[in-house]
Amino acid sequence: MDTTIKKDMGAVTRHNKIHPKKLVLWVSIVSLVMMFTALTSAYIVRRAAGNWLEFSIPTIFYVNTLVIAASSITLHAAYAAFKREAAGAYKGLLSLSFLLGSAFVVLQLLGWEEMAAQGLDIKINPSTSFVYALSGLHAAHVLGGIAAMAVALVIAFSQKLKRTPARQLRLELTLTYWHFVDILWIYLIIFLSLQR
Repeated sequence: MDTTIKKDMGAVTRHNKIHPKKLVLWVSIVSLVMMFTALTSAYIVRRAAGNWLEFSIPTIFYVNTLVIAASSITLHAAYAAFKREAAGAYKGLLSLSFLLGSAFVVLQLLGWEEMAAQGLDIKINPSTSFVYALSGLHAAHVLGGIAAMAVALVIAFSQKLKRTPARQLRLELTLTYWHFVDILWIYLIIFLSLQR
């Protein structure tokens, strides 16, 4: 009787533990939150010090907010299709998410070009340096999410859709990370808009 209870308790304990890969992702997300919090705090402190050039954020950055939010929605829908094992919907929505994520990076580059065309290069003032740094660091993390989606796409189109624990975990990690970079961009665009 005692061994049965111990086995059941062991199964419950294993079931409730977070997967090590998920734990690593969450620790990474927390460290990224701390980094971006430090950068936005430095922005506020430096702005208060004076010698600060005021300028408007490129309109394309606001369009980009809609693009990354849409990509988050389509990726979540792709995950739901994966769980239903609806291969066509999964491949289509995952492809759309990948394209929207890629479009975000392209639009980010266009936003930087728009700033440069207005004479707002990275060296002109600390205010422009912060905008380039914040949006550039974010774009680098978006590229990481795009790479994860590219791996998921290769698997989706090269293997028959089967809901295995390993594939589901990989997709859950990608989804969690992508939602994070989406929320992070929304935070950054609101922060930068309110500082103007």
